[in-house]
Amino acid sequence: MRTHVILPEDLVKSVGALAGKGKRSQFIEEAIREKLRIDNLLAALEATAGAFSASDHPHWDTPEKVAAWVRESRRQDDKRIDRYRLG
Repeated sequence: MRTHVILPEDLVKSVGALAGKGKRSQFIEEAIREKLRIDNLLAALEATAGAFSASDHPHWDTPEKVAAWVRESRRQDDKRIDRYRLG
């Protein structure tokens, strides 16, 4: 799809110099996609802010408790995988 966009001359020159002749559209598309990805991620983070409460997860109070929780989670995963392997 074609669209008409007005950009400052210095920006167009910079994109042209960086992207190369005939590749401005691709460069601009990639830049817009990256900006949208970041904005969508920030919106998701903002929408979910506060959904996680430290008081609901006392096993994550300290780095040591987190490490113990990770080790236990991995141990449980290994047990489940072993059950599937052994059938």
